[in-house]
Amino acid sequence: MAMSELAILLPEIMLLTLACVTLLGDIFSDDSRHGAAYWLAQISLVVTALLLLGGFDTTSQYAVSGMFVSDAMSGILKFVICIIGIFVFFYSREYLNRHDILKGEYFVLGLFAILGMMVLVSANNLLTIYLGLELLSLSLYAMVAIHRESRTASEAAIKYFVLGAIASGMLLYGISMLYGVTGSLELSAVAAAITAADTSTLAAFGLVFVLIGVAFKLGAVPFHMWLPDVYEGAPTSVTLFIGSAPKLAAFAMAIRLFVDGLGPLVQDWQQMLMILSVLSMATGNLIAIAQTNIKRMLAYSTIAHVGFLLLGLVSGSAGGYAGSMFYVISYALMSMGAFAMIIILGRRGMEADKLDDFSGLGERSPWLAFMMLILMFSMAGIPPFLGFWAKWFVLREVIQAGFVWIAIIAVIFAIIGAFYYLRVVKLMYFDEPVDSSAPECPLPLRTVVSINGLALLLLGLSPGALMSLCLLAFPA
Repeated sequence: MAMSELAILLPEIMLLTLACVTLLGDIFSDDSRHGAAYWLAQISLVVTALLLLGGFDTTSQYAVSGMFVSDAMSGILKFVICIIGIFVFFYSREYLNRHDILKGEYFVLGLFAILGMMVLVSANNLLTIYLGLELLSLSLYAMVAIHRESRTASEAAIKYFVLGAIASGMLLYGISMLYGVTGSLELSAVAAAITAADTSTLAAFGLVFVLIGVAFKLGAVPFHMWLPDVYEGAPTSVTLFIGSAPKLAAFAMAIRLFVDGLGPLVQDWQQMLMILSVLSMATGNLIAIAQTNIKRMLAYSTIAHVGFLLLGLVSGSAGGYAGSMFYVISYALMSMGAFAMIIILGRRGMEADKLDDFSGLGERSPWLAFMMLILMFSMAGIPPFLGFWAKWFVLREVIQAGFVWIAIIAVIFAIIGAFYYLRVVKLMYFDEPVDSSAPECPLPLRTVVSINGLALLLLGLSPGALMSLCLLAFPA
């Protein structure tokens, strides 16, 4: 392997090395609080982020016989994944420590999951996509079950594993069909083979199975069955992880497969994604209204957001793909902050996972209530917060693509979805508190969640910078 290829792979190689160092550091550390694993994990992500920042290049560079690609999209998404990972580990340490389940394995598994995301984001081969996906998935299965004494966590892990294995099998079957039709696993070669020969009908069968695998990882209806149970049953620190960074990797997988590999079948997957998008927005927003558990409510909210995310892909344009990328980054920031607030309001041995736990928060802690208000308003798509622009960019591209009817449906369900977000705001400011004591929130945790919340406001006031980065990843 040439030195130039090693330079392209350097962030992944460094993260793999540091993840192994973190594992060994945790094994040989005498620290009962697993501080060594936490700090090594954070150092690993910081070093990886700096390498990604230093090596960022908008031109496409290939390594490992074309199986791995480094381009603008991969550089931006991998950097954001590392930054989100730093925040997630910070939030998680407080939760794990509070519930006496602080284990070094959480941070080690988290690093390997992030490594899987990075491989997935830069995959330029069907085999590389599958390898990255499985590294990510296997790490997440173990993380969900990390609290062995919790029956709900064990049940969630088993359900996630079984359904995830089925989805992975579907994806692998679809990949095998595409390989049989085109004779190649490289994405560009697959697209060229479909275009050159009359194999679109046979390739469409493989597309269906590939679409099932992608839809499962995103949590789109009707492949969403795992998502509410896993979000509710898993420890909140794990739900925080699953609900943020992996969505970026799933988006990248969709772009690599549908746009890069199956671009000639755009009319086929466009129609399928339309159906999944409308079903996801309808199911997610309507069922979320009936939830009393905020983790379950946010799970159905995720399904609704996935529906919006798919709209950008439906447009079939570079602007639409950039809009979807803007949306998934915005969603990751919003979801991370919302689950962080659940962690903050919890106490030792008690989860603040009921909507009633937010009652009277405006009186108990005005600043934290304001942060939650920003998060809920942004998720609802209320200007000037970042979530508004995420919806705006996607809807604009869908309308320009000529799908006005689906944009109208999306707006209707966005208005319906605003109800359950505003209900949280109503509970915080207009209901009497169930517990009048102020939340136990150390200054570092309060500072980080404030940065998280205010970022949504500041980026919303000036969304052009983030959108320019997303457009850089998809030049017209």
